[in-house]
Amino acid sequence: MGVTILQQFPVENKTGPAIIELLSKRLTALGAVQQGHFLVDCETYSSVQQLGHQRTVHVLHNSEQPATVFSILETGTKTIPLVTDGLFDLLMMKMSSFYTSKKQTKAESKGPRYEIGDFCVKLGTITVSANFKGVLVEVEYRPCVVPALCWELIKEFLQGFLGPCVSSTPPTYLQNRMQELYTPIDTIHQYLDQFMICRKLSGNNVRS
Repeated sequence: MGVTILQQFPVENKTGPAIIELLSKRLTALGAVQQGHFLVDCETYSSVQQLGHQRTVHVLHNSEQPATVFSILETGTKTIPLVTDGLFDLLMMKMSSFYTSKKQTKAESKGPRYEIGDFCVKLGTITVSANFKGVLVEVEYRPCVVPALCWELIKEFLQGFLGPCVSSTPPTYLQNRMQELYTPIDTIHQYLDQFMICRKLSGNNVRS
């Protein structure tokens, strides 16, 4: 795995499928080849009042790591990431008396997956409770594992098929981690940030 950057693409009153088709044509014109589909999902749980100070657990899955469950615990003062196997989903079910799922907040990003040279590109339709909220583009540059060493290259690649909407600065989560080794949990944090933005736009702000 290399370094991954997420970038929202402006919808401008277009439908999700129309934007995905547009971006797919641009990628194909560059020589990209579709290699299946991908899915990243997120469900959020909140602790019951009996546990005292409220805690929030975000549970995410990424089809790139099908045997892994990613979870991020927010205690109000710090954020604790956890990487486990599939049994964690069963654990959350057994803890239903302590942690309850936030209704109407399940978020997903899914769509076609492309490969072009050293890049892997995923065009995701974002939904919150099955309602369309936007289009998210994920670009992974595989040969590098330090964001600072490849950010400019990834940005230039993104600009090549997304145009001027590409941010001139790295995602907020990565800005203080540009010199660190990139890991899959960093991708999960970026997805969670994007999902939270979409939830807030829906009036479903679930952060404590």
